[in-house]
Amino acid sequence: MDQLRLFEGAQVYNTTLGDKELSIETGVLAQQAGGAVTVRCGDSVILATATMDRGVRPGINFFPLTVDFEEKLYAAGRIPGNLFRREGRPSEQGILLCRLVDRPLRPLFPKGMRNEVQVVLTALSSDGEHLIDTLAIIAASAALSISDISWSGPVGAASVAYVDGELVVNPTASDMELSTLGLQVAGTADNILMVEAGASELPEEIMLDGLRLAYESMQPAIQTIQQMEADIGKEKYTDFPVFAPAEHTVEKVDQLARDKVYAAVSETTDRSDRKARLAEVRTETLEALAEPINAAEVDAGDVDDTLDSLHKDAVRRRILDDKVRPDGRDPETVRPIQVQVGNLPRVHGSGLFMRGETHVLTIATLGTPGDAQRMYTLQPEDDKRYIHHYNFPPYSTGEAYPMRGPKRREIGHGALAERALQTVIPDEFPYTLRLVSEAVSSNGSTSMASVCGSTLALMDAGVPIDAPVSGIAMGLVQDQETGDYVVLSDIQGVEDHLGDMDFKVAGSGHGITALQMDLKVKGLDFEILRIALEQARQGRMHIMEKMLEVLPEAREELSAYAPRILTVNVDPEKIGKIIGPGGKTVRALQERYEVKIDIDDDGSVFISGQNGLAAEEARREIESLTEEVEVGKIYTGQVVRVEAYGAFVNLLPGVDGLVHISQLADYRVNNVEEIANVGDELTTMVIDIDPAGKIRLSRQAVLEGWSAEEARERDRGGRRGGGGGRERERSGGRSGGRERDRGGRNGRPRR
Repeated sequence: MDQLRLFEGAQVYNTTLGDKELSIETGVLAQQAGGAVTVRCGDSVILATATMDRGVRPGINFFPLTVDFEEKLYAAGRIPGNLFRREGRPSEQGILLCRLVDRPLRPLFPKGMRNEVQVVLTALSSDGEHLIDTLAIIAASAALSISDISWSGPVGAASVAYVDGELVVNPTASDMELSTLGLQVAGTADNILMVEAGASELPEEIMLDGLRLAYESMQPAIQTIQQMEADIGKEKYTDFPVFAPAEHTVEKVDQLARDKVYAAVSETTDRSDRKARLAEVRTETLEALAEPINAAEVDAGDVDDTLDSLHKDAVRRRILDDKVRPDGRDPETVRPIQVQVGNLPRVHGSGLFMRGETHVLTIATLGTPGDAQRMYTLQPEDDKRYIHHYNFPPYSTGEAYPMRGPKRREIGHGALAERALQTVIPDEFPYTLRLVSEAVSSNGSTSMASVCGSTLALMDAGVPIDAPVSGIAMGLVQDQETGDYVVLSDIQGVEDHLGDMDFKVAGSGHGITALQMDLKVKGLDFEILRIALEQARQGRMHIMEKMLEVLPEAREELSAYAPRILTVNVDPEKIGKIIGPGGKTVRALQERYEVKIDIDDDGSVFISGQNGLAAEEARREIESLTEEVEVGKIYTGQVVRVEAYGAFVNLLPGVDGLVHISQLADYRVNNVEEIANVGDELTTMVIDIDPAGKIRLSRQAVLEGWSAEEARERDRGGRRGGGGGRERERSGGRSGGRERDRGGRNGRPRR
């Protein structure tokens, strides 16, 4: 990227994020976009463009902002692994990055703007160490700031890790491997707008310190972008239509409906009744406005917008003035909770969590290590053995619309619940876990209900989690003029829609495991965050108490329908013996015992099957394949060859030893066939292994109770008599070198 600076018109601005330098370059790439920059940290480079359509699509009634991330694998020097060898739809990680960038940008666009705005982020280079999430937010902010698009930025961003008791700003991938915190924060010069965090049960105080540090650390980037806007920013395009209710309509609707709306909000706590009364107010208002006001037409959409504003004001005033919420609760009360586990007969684990009108059913499925999800992204992570999927069907809110697969919101909610629970899954637990949360009824915070339902499902499945996790969604109503505020616990949908903060916190009794926050107010005080975190902790503990009343701990046994997994750790150099030539040995084991065998490069072998006894037999055979013969150890094996001077006994797969005729019994043996014939089983002791690997056995040592040393002293056969051990030697790699039989019958390889 240094070569870009040679082009005429290229401009470079340098800033810092933590102890690392960031460079923001513009003037070379994507010059026809509204604004374009590249941001570089280390050897990671991301291109951001921001473009606005000057027209408005007919009939559109929302602000159409789109953030797209182009996850190009060439950035990491890789070719896509799919059939077409090109990038397709975004990965889940790419979609999560789009959401991460969208959330702090969206609140800063002009209210009522409906021109289409598109931000495109393209990863041009990735060194695997300097992560691009934070760079993407900064790049998008810079592109918008220098563009012709009206926007109230800039926005900065910072990520924070917690390594060895210290907070680290802008951590690398190596830092994150050691970190117990992954915190991402975005905001303006005055305010935090967005927080995303995963943690290993950290206390609220450390999380609050991390938020402060992130806010302070993003300020240099914000100042640099402000300087860019002053130096090279384009003139903002302001000749776009702003959609707002007509003043004459607002005044008339206010006169006709204000008292009725306030009555509907204050006189009933039942959601359905309130909706019915508000619908009646709307009908009456439209009927009263059937005639034009002062010859001006009345738009039904303007009436709806004005009624929504009156509803919002009524709800907020009642919360601020009376500390009473729409359903009659006080600010800290959590809705009634009901819990059920094991309600589905054939699944591995299930949990139904109901909090008010929010109901989530989560199902846990246990799979083998081979079921892990392989990741083909720019992220350092190679595969996932804990997967959480979240579904939000239309019937959950009483609606009907086409279902076309998971939307970005569903992917984001699933990732949040996954982050909340993955830290309590024991590292040594060998299963791949898939959790699916079905939001069957929704009235606020189904994502946190998914966390609770998932804890129950895991415990019901017998997964030995380190600690149960619960979650709660917090809200805020703040008067911008007076500064008065109320923090709300367990918010409903209407409080999320009409409030100033959506603050989700999940954690165990030891601390926070996940946090997500979006703010709609300016100048949030850190004292409010402290209060919200403490109030959330109290709410989480109340919810967890209700959960543990039903299922106090994980079940002692796994579900009868879950596969059984046994683990064997072998010398990585001996993996080839398990796999065999072209995979022949491992395939034979899987067919013989009806199991699935997964092998890691570190020598971990996972044997899974429904039949525990068969899996145990497979484990024993795998151990024998990789076992080393030990002097002094007693083995029972089959006689594979008989000579005049003794018998050859198979001790382990591919490993034979010689019992000299003098060691066959505790008396003189004249003929080997008196004791041993091919196919007989003999129990012998290994008394010696010579430098060539030939193994000397003694049956007499077993009968007499001798040690290996005593047996060697009495071994009248000594090294005479020819023969010797037979041991298969492996040549070739892990996946199938040829095995050759030395000293076998007639010199032929054994099959």
